[in-house]
Amino acid sequence: MYPFHWVPAGGARHASLDPHPDSAFCYPSGIGVRTLCGQQVTADNSVLAWLWSTCPDCNDEARRLADAVPR
Repeated sequence: MYPFHWVPAGGARHASLDPHPDSAFCYPSGIGVRTLCGQQVTADNSVLAWLWSTCPDCNDEARRLADAVPR
């Protein structure tokens, strides 16, 4: 589908091109992830973390990448 995945980390929902480890559905809490906004963050896969605001820079880059995917 899309080349990026969403990950709550560092107090916001970020997007990343890093592959999920061991074919997991999401990034497990505690794993380091490079985000589309250029940060190196630690994933927090808790229920409340998914309610954090979306990083605006990751959102802009994710939209650009999504628009580049043929439909």
